[in-house]
Amino acid sequence: MRKLLYISTLVWLTVAGCKETEVVPKQSQDLPLSEHLTLGNPSNATTDESNFNNFLMEKPQYALSYSRDRGTPNWVSWHLTQDWIGSAARQDDFRPDNTLPTGWYRVTASSYTGSGFDRGHNTPSADRTKSVADNSATFLMTNMLPQAPNNNQQTWARLEDYTRDLVQAGNEVYVIMGNYGTGGTGSNGTKSTIDNGRVTVPSQIWKVILVLPMGNDDTNRVTTSTRVIAVNTPNINTINSSWGIYRTSVDEIEKATGYDLLSRLPDDIEAFLESKVDTGPTQ
Repeated sequence: MRKLLYISTLVWLTVAGCKETEVVPKQSQDLPLSEHLTLGNPSNATTDESNFNNFLMEKPQYALSYSRDRGTPNWVSWHLTQDWIGSAARQDDFRPDNTLPTGWYRVTASSYTGSGFDRGHNTPSADRTKSVADNSATFLMTNMLPQAPNNNQQTWARLEDYTRDLVQAGNEVYVIMGNYGTGGTGSNGTKSTIDNGRVTVPSQIWKVILVLPMGNDDTNRVTTSTRVIAVNTPNINTINSSWGIYRTSVDEIEKATGYDLLSRLPDDIEAFLESKVDTGPTQ
């Protein structure tokens, strides 16, 4: 009996020792969190509420890094294909973003009133016309920055129109737009902040556009011949309406912001593309 008990115990220990332990793989931090972050997360923004000046917000329509203290996004990133373009009307429903963490100030539709600055979209309304919900999402104030009227309505509008023309011609684009610095000049003069100091007026507004023919497996289709347009404009009302004169390199924008753009591309291709200044057509 004692022998049988010993054998039974030995068998149990052997089986228990051989039992596989389930290992849940750790999610790679390099994986894109959405299609809008396919090219990377420029500032390594996170959803940790203590990271209040680099807070990651993901929406079906775009992704962004938000700064609580500036009251604006640091950058907004989105993917644009013909699938995003339809016949939905412009909603014009500017409103606070109620998904911000509890206790954070929420910029309102009237925060820019009388400031001399437009509620400037990052992800444009016209880039999201497939549905009313998609278009409405572009009017959240977390997608806005104080933009000099002529910068917004002329220079930036022309760049946005050109970008959509590229898409209608059979391309898809990845766009990252951001801002930095303090102090812009709108229709009522130069200001560093608006909304009683709760919203910072940036001095520079930039955008990076990567253009690909429609296809799949996008990061692996990028080559040294891929067109990348980088633009950096002063946030002033006396701006030139031709966006092409403000072209620069991605490297220069990275130097100014400290961000790592296009980080999910192979290093050699990333380095080559980021050093170039686009010389392609502008209309």
